[in-house]
Amino acid sequence: MSEKTCAACDYPLDDNAIKVTIGNRVVEVCCEECAQKLREAGKEH
Repeated sequence: MSEKTCAACDYPLDDNAIKVTIGNRVVEVCCEECAQKLREAGKEH
């Protein structure tokens, strides 16, 4: 089984992963800082 990693920084995820919706996709990130980066990147498109 492959290990899940943060969609923003590739850090290994644990049980505290944060789910972020970008467009019509849901991705998991390791922290609120990465979640904010992805939310802002998603607004640009």
